[in-house]
Amino acid sequence: MIGALSERTKPAVVGQPGLPARILTVHNTYQQAGGEDLVFLEEAALLESHGHRVVCYEAHNDRIQGMGRAELVRDTIWNQRACREIGELIRRESPDVVHLHNTFPLISPAVAHAAAREGVPVVQTLHNYRLLCPNGLLFRGGQPCEQCLGRTLRWPGIVHGCYRGSRAATGAVAGMLLAHRAVGTWSRRVTAYIALSDFARRKFIEDGLPAGKVFVKPNFVARDPGCGEGSGGYALFVGRLSPEKGVKTLLEAWKLLGGDAIPLKIAGDGPLSGEVSRAAAGGSRVEWLGHGSPQEIRALMKDATTLVFPSEWYETFGRVVIEAFAAGTPVLAAGTGAAAELVEHGRTGLLFRTRDPADLARLVRWLAHNPREHARMRREAREEYERRYTAERNYELLIGIYRQAMEKVVAGS
Repeated sequence: MIGALSERTKPAVVGQPGLPARILTVHNTYQQAGGEDLVFLEEAALLESHGHRVVCYEAHNDRIQGMGRAELVRDTIWNQRACREIGELIRRESPDVVHLHNTFPLISPAVAHAAAREGVPVVQTLHNYRLLCPNGLLFRGGQPCEQCLGRTLRWPGIVHGCYRGSRAATGAVAGMLLAHRAVGTWSRRVTAYIALSDFARRKFIEDGLPAGKVFVKPNFVARDPGCGEGSGGYALFVGRLSPEKGVKTLLEAWKLLGGDAIPLKIAGDGPLSGEVSRAAAGGSRVEWLGHGSPQEIRALMKDATTLVFPSEWYETFGRVVIEAFAAGTPVLAAGTGAAAELVEHGRTGLLFRTRDPADLARLVRWLAHNPREHARMRREAREEYERRYTAERNYELLIGIYRQAMEKVVAGS
C-alpha cells in the first residue's frame, strides 16, 4: 500500500437525512509538518468527535528518498497504484464523501477519478495555490507573481524554475497540471472545492474553476486557549523565517523603531534564521526564540500586546491570525491576500502597507501609545474568534459543504 491507513471507529452518525456517516480523507504528508498536515488531522478529529466514521488514507514524503526520478514524475502525474487502493477502500468502506487535502506529489490528483468512478462525491481543500502555480505560492522574486494564472501550460514557471529552483522539476509539476486540466479532473471529477478565504476563491475562479463548485470555509482553532491579558508588553511573530513571510520587513521596522520599540519575540525557524539571529544579537530589542511547542506558542499569544503578520505572498488564509484572535490578541498585518479579510482595520487589528517597514513601525508606535484602543481591539479580536473560528462553527460549515456535494452527485450534476 502506498499510504498508511487508519480507521476511526466512533459510532456512526445516523438518523439525519443527507448527513454523511462515513468520510474517507486523503492526504500526502510533508517531510516537515506544516499547517496543511495539522488541518488534515484536526478536521478528522473534529468529525469523529461528532460521531462520524473517518478513514484516513495517507502517503508521506519520506518515501521520495527511495524513488527514482522517472517513478516520481510518473506518480506525480498519475499514480495508478493509489487509484487502485482508493477504489478498493471505497468498495470496502462505502464512504459517503471522499475529502482530498494534499495529493502532491505521491498520491496524484488521479484519485479523484477513482472516487468518481465509484459514484462518491469528491471534496478538495485548496490549502495552497498548486492548481494555479507550480510552486504553490503565486510568489517569485520577492513579490506576488501571477504570470502563470489563466494559462493552460504554466510555462513562465518552467522558464523561471519556480519549483525548487529547477526547470525540470517545475516542468513535471506543470505537466501534471496540464494533464489533469486536459482530462477534466478539476472541472468534472471534483464535486466541490473548499477555499480558505474569499480572496483565494476569487483567484481560483479567475483561473477557471467553476464558481458554483468553490465554497469558502476558513480554518479553525481546535482548542480554545482562553483569552489572555496581553500583559507581556511585547510584539510577537510566529511562522517560518522565509522571504514570503515578510521577515525582512519585520526586522527593518524594528531597526527603524530603535530604542523606542516594544520588544519583539520571534518564534520560528527557516532560511532567514541567520538574519534573525544577527538582529537579536545587535541590540535592536529583538529576541529569537527558535521553534516553540504549541503550548509555548499559546502562552506567548495570550501575553503578547500584538501579533505581527507581515506576510508578502497571497496567503490563502493565515492560521496564526485566528490563533491570536482566540487569545484576544489584535494583529498588525500586511494588507495582502487573505490577511486583509481576516483583520478588520481598527477593530481586530491594524493593516499596514505590504513591504513597507516604515508603515509597520508607525502602527507599532500608535498601538503602544493608545492603550484604550488596544484594550478595545483585544475584546473585538476575541469576539471575532467566537463568531467565526471555533470548532463548532467550522463543523457546521464543513458538513454543509459535504451535504451539497452529496446532493450534486445524487442529482447527477
